[in-house]
Formats: sequence, structure tokens, C-alpha cells
Amino acid sequence: MSYYIVKSTALKVDGTGAHDLLQQCFTNDLNACIGKSRSPIRPGRCVYGAFLSKNGGVIDDILIYMLSDGQYMAVVNAGMGPDIALHLENHLGQHDTTITNMADRLGKIDIQGPLSAQILSNVLVDAEKAFDTLPYFSFKGHFDTHFPFGKAVCLKNGTTVLLSRTGYTGEFGFELFMPADQAVAVWEAIVEAGDPIGLIACGLAARDSLRSGAVLPLSHQDIGPWPFINTPWSFALPFAADGRHFTKSFIGDKALLEWENPEYTHAFVGKDLRKVATKDPAIVIDKNGNEIGTVLTCVSDMGIGYVDGKIYSIASPDKPEGFKPRGLCCGFIKVKNRLNTDEVVQFILCEIDKARKKGAFPL
Repeated sequence: MSYYIVKSTALKVDGTGAHDLLQQCFTNDLNACIGKSRSPIRPGRCVYGAFLSKNGGVIDDILIYMLSDGQYMAVVNAGMGPDIALHLENHLGQHDTTITNMADRLGKIDIQGPLSAQILSNVLVDAEKAFDTLPYFSFKGHFDTHFPFGKAVCLKNGTTVLLSRTGYTGEFGFELFMPADQAVAVWEAIVEAGDPIGLIACGLAARDSLRSGAVLPLSHQDIGPWPFINTPWSFALPFAADGRHFTKSFIGDKALLEWENPEYTHAFVGKDLRKVATKDPAIVIDKNGNEIGTVLTCVSDMGIGYVDGKIYSIASPDKPEGFKPRGLCCGFIKVKNRLNTDEVVQFILCEIDKARKKGAFPL
């Protein structure tokens, strides 16, 4: 069980042209993005995707929240608010839309882990109603009490929040958005409620190991100014049924479809928990010793381990009785060609010893 607090970097996108502007700039198709049926986004739902340059590179990955008809919130990575606001403004054209940077107005607290609902139930007014029909990528409430459903989710201390069934850890959990001046009060309420059952404050480095184990990318590290194609995150692109076209046009779409010899991003897992530093490029080599790419992320996930050659997590429903994970390293590599699942590659640290292999890492 863990939680952390950050200043939220979010933009409000309002107006009759907001939907069309986001459709133009956002990779995912807002008209076909919810659930297996691929229904349109609607108030109370959010969706993951990215904003790309015209060359198909990632400017930032983003969650789009639909607050109401013509009102959206784009949650971006820390410090990216001004860049994304400028990107949207540069493509306003005739769209009747207002873009507002909310960075100094919002706080955000994430609470992730199997007991997160139990803890929040002790700080929320009518928690059962707040949690009812709240599937992943949905939300309730609002941080503005003047909004039509602004008081739908309220803490016992009187703070109204937007309660989102999201998080970047792969764990069951929530993200809470509230007015920035109420963030400390919300933090203290959650601490008091969670301390007796083991709630632990953690930083983004701890979150980093969890998101890697859950195969979630870090913007500007695992995705960046190279083509956003051939990755584990193809669900963020609006592929048509044939897998060779998109269901809509968006900035960077032609570059992705027409790029010659794009690289591939793959997830990997190691044989033990030792990780490879990526500050200086770690080189990926194949079984024949050929240099084929670089390591993007490598972390130690202490919640996974091998049993009889199979990887289990502490959250695996079929984990062996008495399972005690010893931890494994995992992360992402970017390579020249597609690799097969279970293919073994090796890493070398180019700045330490280019000739010294650093272990085998199956994909």
C-alpha cells in the first residue's frame, strides 16, 4: 500500500470546439475509445493517449477526462503544461476553445494498493455511493464546488474532490484531484486513516518500479521524439480492424504509417533483481553479439519472482502457496527489429566495459 502527492499538471479545454481540437491533437479516438465495444467518451470517463509532433514523435502522454459536453481536462506530466497548452493553441484554428493551465490551482494525491478503497472509505462521505459503478478509467465528483456534480464526492473534512479510478502503478487504486490549498488537509486525513493498516508514503522513484513492472511507459524516456509505433502501447493509437490504417486523422498519423524502418520497443524481464544503469546508454546485443539497440528503462520490481521458470507477482491469483518474491529487474528496450517473446538478449554498459556482458534478459 502506498500513496504520494504531486502538484497536478492539468489543462482545462473548454468550448464548442474542444472535442474537435482534441480529436485533431490526441492519438486515441474520442469517438471510439471506451471498453471492448469502443464506445465514445462520455462525461465521467477518461482515456489514455498521447500528443505527437507532425513527425510522429511523442510530445507527452496524457489522460483526457470528459467533465461534461464541451469541457475536458488533460492531465499531463510534470512541467509539461505550458508545452501542451502551446501545442493546442498552435492548432486552435477556427475551434471555439479556451485552454486554461490549472497547474497552480490543483493538487493531486494518488493512493494505490489493495487496501486503498478501505482507507478512502474512512475519509469519504458516503463512500459506498462514491465507489459504486466506478470502473477503471472512470471518475466521479469535481474539484470545483460550482460544477454541476461538484459535490458528488466529498471528504469528511468538507473538501470536494474528483475521484478517479486510475493510477500509474498497475495496482488497484485511485487518483484524487482537489484545490491546491486543500491538498495538505486531504493528505493528513488519508495519513490518519491509513496509518493503522500500513499506509506508507512514497516518492516517484517507488512508483517508477511499479509502473515498469506493469508495462507502463515513462514519458521522455520510454516514449519520446521518435515514432510512436511498434510499442507495447498500441492501444493508445486508433488502429482500424486491418491494423494498417487509423479510424481518424490526427497530428503525426501520416508519419507513423509512412515511416521507413521504425524501431521496436519491447518490455523485458531479467533473471534476477540486478538492474542496469541507463544514465549512460546500456547497449542491447543479440545472441550473436550484434548491437541491436539500447536500454530505455531498467528497474528492480520487488513484487515479482520466478517459480519453476514462470514469473508470478504478489498480485497473481494463481501464485503458488507461500510465494515470496525475491524481485526481478524489468523495463524496456528500443531495438532495430522486432524480437520474439522469450527471445534472450544481453546488455553491456558502454561507458564501463563494452566487452563485459551484464547478463541475459528474456523479453
